Amino acid sequence: MIAAFIISAIALGFLGSFHCVGMCGPIALSLPVQHLKGLNKLYGILLYNSGRIATYAILGMVFGTIGLSFRYLGWQQWLSIILGGLLLFSFIIQIAHIRIGKKSISFSKWNHWVTSLLAPLFRNRKKHTLFLIGFLNGLLPCGLVYMALAGAIATGYITYSAVFMAAFGAGTLPAMIMASYAAGWITLPVRNKIRKAMPYMVALMGILLILRGMDIHIPIITPHIQHAGAVSCP
Repeated sequence: MIAAFIISAIALGFLGSFHCVGMCGPIALSLPVQHLKGLNKLYGILLYNSGRIATYAILGMVFGTIGLSFRYLGWQQWLSIILGGLLLFSFIIQIAHIRIGKKSISFSKWNHWVTSLLAPLFRNRKKHTLFLIGFLNGLLPCGLVYMALAGAIATGYITYSAVFMAAFGAGTLPAMIMASYAAGWITLPVRNKIRKAMPYMVALMGILLILRGMDIHIPIITPHIQHAGAVSCP
């Protein structure tokens, strides 16, 4: 029922992952996997990325409960429209290079706390720590993750929201795996082109959310919104 949203989540993750390489690339390159060889190294890298995806899925469940509350209150359509509008507004700001205010919201304290937990893990060469590094990395402030959560919360279901965020994380896998081997594989011109495409993916997700909220019954793209009292959680 949410096939279009799953596809958009994977696409958002894939395109945004090249931006993530610039943000999380240093962590990926610093992973304690350099002493590993062949499949063991790949296994370690996958453990790290599994940790990230697990965090995204948990965040999806948390925000999915909010979406579920809106669905039971009968506000799911308005929530979807408002979130879609905010994404389109973000798209306009990025395309027009508009600055709102002089200061951005600071997450420095949260970021410092997470990085303080990460630091000792990099000195531990045990494989299970790679999952923990990825799990904590998923908690670092990231605008792209916030965009994905906007799509996840609009599903109105805890399970769907978790799957949406897991699909988003899966979309980031190719670039993040390459970053763990060598950041040079993804050249700066390529990253710049992908970064320029990102706002359009955000706009597409915004449009999908608005269409879903309007409940105009476009097959696959806008599945019929079921209201509280007539549905059961999947």
